Amino acid sequence: MTRKTVPSFLAALFALPARPAFAQATTDPAGSGPIVAALAWLQGTLLGNVATAVAVMAVAAVGFMMLTGRMNWRFGATVIIGVFILFGAGAIVSGIQQAAAG
Repeated sequence: MTRKTVPSFLAALFALPARPAFAQATTDPAGSGPIVAALAWLQGTLLGNVATAVAVMAVAAVGFMMLTGRMNWRFGATVIIGVFILFGAGAIVSGIQQAAAG
């Protein structure tokens, strides 16, 4: 491709209409009941009282280290971002699904 054809190729590529993928199953496959139940338990554990208590302790530890002047900023940022990702996982996934569907 020459330099003159690249912009027109990209314009033609982006002008193509997007088609939805219909390969996703809308129901759980047969025999997946125990797996779905185990994953639901894991989700409840990771987003329930256990995760909330661990996240509160982690943020408190970061705050205490900041208070005493022994803060490793990379560790603190990792803890805070991890807490946001853990509790925002449902919203993140639904946003990705909506972006992919529409």
